[in-house]
Amino acid sequence: MVIKPWGYSVWENMQAALDAKFKATGHVNAYFPLFIPLSFLEKEAQHVEGFAKECAVVTHHRLEQGEDGKLVPAGKLEEPLIVRPTSETIIGEMFAKWVQSYRDLPLLINQWANVVRWELRTRLFLRTTEFLWQEGHTAHATDQEAREETDRMLEVYADFAENHMAIPVIKGHKTESERFPGADDTLCIEAMMQDRKALQAATSHHLGQNFAKAANIKFQTEEGVEEFAWTTSWGMTTRMIGAMVMVHGDDDGLRIPPRMAPSHIAILPVLHKEETRAAVMEYCEKLKADLEALEYEGEKIRVAFDTRDVRGGEKTWHWVKKGVPVRLEVGPRDMEGDSVFVARRDKGPKEKYGQKRDEFVSGAPALLADIQKNLFEQAKAFRDEHTVSIDTKEEFYAFFTPKNADKPEPHGGFAMCHWSGEAEVEEIVGKDLNVTIRCIPLDAPHEEGKCVISGKPSSRRVVFAKSY
Repeated sequence: MVIKPWGYSVWENMQAALDAKFKATGHVNAYFPLFIPLSFLEKEAQHVEGFAKECAVVTHHRLEQGEDGKLVPAGKLEEPLIVRPTSETIIGEMFAKWVQSYRDLPLLINQWANVVRWELRTRLFLRTTEFLWQEGHTAHATDQEAREETDRMLEVYADFAENHMAIPVIKGHKTESERFPGADDTLCIEAMMQDRKALQAATSHHLGQNFAKAANIKFQTEEGVEEFAWTTSWGMTTRMIGAMVMVHGDDDGLRIPPRMAPSHIAILPVLHKEETRAAVMEYCEKLKADLEALEYEGEKIRVAFDTRDVRGGEKTWHWVKKGVPVRLEVGPRDMEGDSVFVARRDKGPKEKYGQKRDEFVSGAPALLADIQKNLFEQAKAFRDEHTVSIDTKEEFYAFFTPKNADKPEPHGGFAMCHWSGEAEVEEIVGKDLNVTIRCIPLDAPHEEGKCVISGKPSSRRVVFAKSY
């Protein structure tokens, strides 16, 4: 997957926002090797089993020219190296060297990196062989501290998704069958895409002492007793760019929330006549400078000034597709009236209006805030519309079955249903409908009922959905 500059700028904005949140909660950045010895992965049985089918393996360390003149692998390694699918094992190896005493804890580390998972079916941004991400890894002196860390980082992700990406999410626990391999507990945030499928947007794992025992991460307590540390890991990836596309995009292209947009405002000068070109350009340059002197959410407003010599319609369409939050068209008539022609990307294509220049400039930060809020509210309204409580097996199957199998339309959504806690139920709906339990919501109230599939007793509802 090649990420072009506009998309990579979105990732940079994601990085900046998340990195600030990580550092505000006491974490520091480090970097760990791309190649992991196979023996490291083998130390945690559930972990290696969970990732075995997705691993890229390096077996040789050089190329030589064969008899037919073609390059062939040579220099076979004594031990194969795994291209990291995730870094718990190699970071655990380092933590074991760094942690000796309770005074060394907590250890709060994050790294920005790339990982490789040999996906059988790739989907751009959602499931690619190589992707970018951050992975946090921490070690603690008590189980309680580790659990608090797991909860804290889930809240960081939920806050980022909703307040920066404008994507409403449900926070919850994964079921045992859906947990991260080797974890005692996995927390997640789940979002609904416009085809009504769920997307796991981020995860936070409580690893208990499992990885500490595998990597021998021990410390001496204040009482002088040797104990294994409790560890966590948590991550978010470029998958969130895919989520942004699928949650906010429309038939005309991207719609990027202002807090993530590479440019907040695009100025498009209308240059039909040569005799007015210089004056329009000067007017736009001053407009750009005045806007860039303002702040939105603690940062300077980012302005793109499109001076390309292309037709106006082509120029407009270029920025519509890119999803820039606000477009400003400025021609000789606008300049004469000291005004601008405004188009909001969160509104329909016909939602354009003229406005006095100074009025637009002074209100630009509030306008961006309103667009950010509107995109979130639109996404939340869509999710709420397609979230239903279901209490019968017949209704459940109907909800997730296309009405026209030959020409399936978007169907389903989030089904809030009672679940008995049995893995057999997950197997049945997975086989029959390709549906999974996305999470057990953290805020799910106690509610006595019967499992929608088995009819056995249940004390609360969980989220069933089809997913990516």
